[in-house]
Amino acid sequence: MAKILSIDYGTKRTGIAATDDLQMMAFGLTAIPTETVLDFLQKYVQTEKLETIVVGLPTNLQGTTNELETEILSFIEKCKNILPNLPIERLDERFTSKLAEQSILFSGKKKSDRQNKFLVDEVSATILLQDYLEKRKRTT
Repeated sequence: MAKILSIDYGTKRTGIAATDDLQMMAFGLTAIPTETVLDFLQKYVQTEKLETIVVGLPTNLQGTTNELETEILSFIEKCKNILPNLPIERLDERFTSKLAEQSILFSGKKKSDRQNKFLVDEVSATILLQDYLEKRKRTT
């Protein structure tokens, strides 16, 4: 079975998570500078088989997208050009950053780790992917 990859796209940093081979659990992979995400994806698909990429959909409390959505749509088009056979799905990412911050706090990490924005983005991508897996389970 192929893995599913999630992307918590940001203007500066992007968090990335992937499932295990059985698509049961989400695991944080990394957070990287956003300008390197396409290179990361090209290298990743050379070593790992992917079924789907899940990209966060930034929405506000009213359910409308925010200004980052235009940039994300451009990124998705670039992904489709370099990985044309790989489906890309969207999932509401509302509150993932807050949940990530709380998870890191409750994990007992020291203050410097809790303030690490790369770690927050990686955990956010993991939460996004776990949400996707749970939603998929409910609809099958």
